[in-house]
Amino acid sequence: MSMPPPISVKLRTRVFAMAAAFATLAGAGAANAQDFRFDWNPRSGDPWVDSQLEDVNRYGARYRQSFIDEMVRYYGAPRNLVENLLEDERWAPGDIYYACAAAEVLGRPCRHVVELWERDHAQGWSAVAEQLGIAPGSDRFDRIKRGFVPTYDRWGRPIQIDEDLSRHYPKRASAAR
Repeated sequence: MSMPPPISVKLRTRVFAMAAAFATLAGAGAANAQDFRFDWNPRSGDPWVDSQLEDVNRYGARYRQSFIDEMVRYYGAPRNLVENLLEDERWAPGDIYYACAAAEVLGRPCRHVVELWERDHAQGWSAVAEQLGIAPGSDRFDRIKRGFVPTYDRWGRPIQIDEDLSRHYPKRASAAR
């Protein structure tokens, strides 16, 4: 009985790369296709923030406990609130992050912003944040935006800063160029 010809290393590498790419896309699709309670569309008023919130969704879905720990330890949210929002209420991790970050810059409980989002989520985060005195371009909005950087550092997650953040993180801005 004759043996089939050996598969070339190049072909094997291509097949492996395609399989890995497919697995990555399938995994990313699963994170995006979660059955969130609200149709997920943050509309924060800043495309960079919206992109980061989408990434927070992926991180929170994959590393649920680390996400919860971040909200509790660094954003002052009660653990049972974050767990309830994720598990029972089916909130997107990005919405939880934004609610808790907004509450933190206001010095209010996360639950306060959560209740407002529950009521007015159809308007998007920019409208809800403006009700709270957090308009895009304001100092409070800037503080929320800057907060992504230390969060990503704690998660060991890479982050590309935008032009607005480059004045706060000049070494990161020059490294990105």
